[in-house]
Amino acid sequence: MINWIKWFVVGAIALIAMVAAGAYTTLYLSLPRLEGNSSTYHVAQPTQLSRDSLGHAVINAEGILDAAYALGFAHAQDRFFQMDLQRRAASGNLSSWVGKAALEIDKNARFHQFEQRAQAVFDNLPSKQQELLIRYSHGVNEALNEFTTLPFEYIAAGVEITQWRPTDSILVIYSMYLDLQGGQVNLDLARTALQDTFGEEIYRFITQPSHYQAALDGSKLPLSDAPVPEYPNILSQANDTVSVTHINQNRYSYDGAELPDIGSNNYAVSGELTATGAGLLANDMHLSLRVPIIWYRAQLNYSEAGENISVTGVSLPGLPGIVVGTNGYIAWGFTNANLDNVDWVTLNSDTPTTTVTQTIPLPGANNESADSESADHASAGHEFTMEMSEFGPVKTINGKRYALNWVAHHDFAANLAIVDFGRVKTVDDALLIARKIAIPTQNLVVVDSKGSAAWTPGGAVLNREKASYTAISEEQMRNNTPLPAVSLPVVKNPTSKRIWTANARVISAEDLPRLGDGGYALGARGQQIRDRLFEKDRFTETDFYAIQLDNHAQFLIPWHNLLSGLLTMHNVEFKPDLSYLNTWRACACEDSVGYTLVKHFRREVVQMLFGEILSTLDKQGVQSRTLLRGIEPATWQLIHNQPDSWLPHGTDTFDELLVDAYRRAKNKLLDKYSPLEANMDTLRWGSVNKLKVKHPFSAQIPLVGDMLNMDAVEGFGDTYMPAVQSTGFGASQRFFVSPGHLEKAILTLPGGQSGHPMSEFFTAGFNDYATQAATPLLPGEPIYSRTFYKKEEK
Repeated sequence: MINWIKWFVVGAIALIAMVAAGAYTTLYLSLPRLEGNSSTYHVAQPTQLSRDSLGHAVINAEGILDAAYALGFAHAQDRFFQMDLQRRAASGNLSSWVGKAALEIDKNARFHQFEQRAQAVFDNLPSKQQELLIRYSHGVNEALNEFTTLPFEYIAAGVEITQWRPTDSILVIYSMYLDLQGGQVNLDLARTALQDTFGEEIYRFITQPSHYQAALDGSKLPLSDAPVPEYPNILSQANDTVSVTHINQNRYSYDGAELPDIGSNNYAVSGELTATGAGLLANDMHLSLRVPIIWYRAQLNYSEAGENISVTGVSLPGLPGIVVGTNGYIAWGFTNANLDNVDWVTLNSDTPTTTVTQTIPLPGANNESADSESADHASAGHEFTMEMSEFGPVKTINGKRYALNWVAHHDFAANLAIVDFGRVKTVDDALLIARKIAIPTQNLVVVDSKGSAAWTPGGAVLNREKASYTAISEEQMRNNTPLPAVSLPVVKNPTSKRIWTANARVISAEDLPRLGDGGYALGARGQQIRDRLFEKDRFTETDFYAIQLDNHAQFLIPWHNLLSGLLTMHNVEFKPDLSYLNTWRACACEDSVGYTLVKHFRREVVQMLFGEILSTLDKQGVQSRTLLRGIEPATWQLIHNQPDSWLPHGTDTFDELLVDAYRRAKNKLLDKYSPLEANMDTLRWGSVNKLKVKHPFSAQIPLVGDMLNMDAVEGFGDTYMPAVQSTGFGASQRFFVSPGHLEKAILTLPGGQSGHPMSEFFTAGFNDYATQAATPLLPGEPIYSRTFYKKEEK
């Protein structure tokens, strides 16, 4: 018996070892080949792809088309899984990988019909841009053809790799539209539902301007002087069928988290404020952080019109060219501009529409997209139907039909004009290129080696005489033919010698009626950056880095003062809490318990005051959380005026409401982070807001899945401050550069170049990000190199 058990254990261990060895071998065989020579029909001259110790891809080519081929090859070797996810997310084909869990995501994407629109965009591109995408695709596919074993993501998901098409790169641009402007689509619908459901007074109250304004020209929007409206009657009255307890539960149960400030920080000074006389630029684009990271280090060296060009920065896997970077003469960066690019059109009752039916493939089905004509596909996937009108796809809310006109739906929404930044030498030249760029509209900030600095909206903007914030009529839409805007504002070399953008309103109050508000950030972060820029008269790259890491809690100081005053009146109950508040240090610092308490107190107050209104909108099929970005002025107006009608049933005073909100916030925190001991020391902000950069498959792989993630990092920042960070969101790059002085330039990224867990580049560079170190922008000495030679035609 003992021998039998012994041999069983030995056999089990041997089997586990064989499985582990097989998995290791499979992973090893899927590593890309980084050295050697290749021949291809898709380069005109010998083209070299090198990598340094960080995996930084350095491409030396005769022309930009050959460079595009090599960049596609590098992207596919290191990041094809990421590229595949982005094209699937935009086309509505995630469910074929992960099953029914992704159906709602796919339905939302297919509502926009991006796969069909991508072909129309490609057909309208200039021939040079079409050829760039074609060459890039050849590079991607030839790298895929080299895989002897599928990357592990494809083995884990049980799916095959499909070849990259030129139009798939357009889908990658559309995926960025969903990330960067998807909130605008939801916001206008939420505004419309708010106005229709609760009336004009409540609409104006909740969407009123705030004092947090930092436009570049200093212009201010007038603040509201209207009295606080009564709490909506349709929500405030209990009756025989709706109890007081039920009404209060609706208030308290709302859990809409605020939207992250997608779009980032971007600031610059002209040469008069630098020691070298060149402009200085900082850029940190705030996005969701995951493994692999979104950006890819690259340097493209090529010739154009007899001139040598070298462009260094970050590229987006799936697209040829550098998105944010420098060519040594200029440097440029982006933040989400949040200009209004959306119209929802209220359809008349007799307006004709058509029904479009598609099949969303599920695992095990044919994974190609299909229309309703294919009965075979319909039996193998999920059938999805949508309504179309002459104005765009249709949604029905509260019995009304609304058609969507979004800039992303038009042929002028996407192009590759951004690659032309590589050949320009001055801010003036860059501003000319900016007029041609078609991407989700960004605040473009550009500086040059001669000392100039400028801002302008860069990207596709709808041309309108007046922007709309709620749904418009069919007649208004017919009088407003969708065309790209040709007249956009520019600020060049302002007298302040400083430029800043941070997702809030940058445009002047005069331009606002035409360009609109597509969901501006509150403005507190922009104000804090502006104020930091006026604290000094001379700046270096290190000074700019310090601004990006500024986690001073200026925005929450009034909330801290409010909470401290309230708890002081209940000193016996809250004596320990006051100790944490008194040592909060007014920063989103790792060791600050007080910061955590103040942050969650504010959130609970907002939810208790507005939860029932917003949850009512959610039940109608809109996303009310988009309205939370601008809720601050209405919240403080209620706190200052304390109208009885806004109190929950059974609550006598606002002080009672506010103290109850704190108790709720504290109890929720302790239930989550210390359910047994109720130890408030566990509420350190660094622990509550710990950064966890994770691979989307890590939770699905037992035992070793966590090895796919980056090491967790103590949280040090938050929203409403320059150092933006949540548990899975933050600066997707930290970029500081002065053209002509690239030896001092910095580019720090929250992860490695390669998505392969056995690659030496999987985590390379992440430690610099975690420790807030300065990774050089310029590549180091190459350690691997491949050369592509032209294969002779037979």
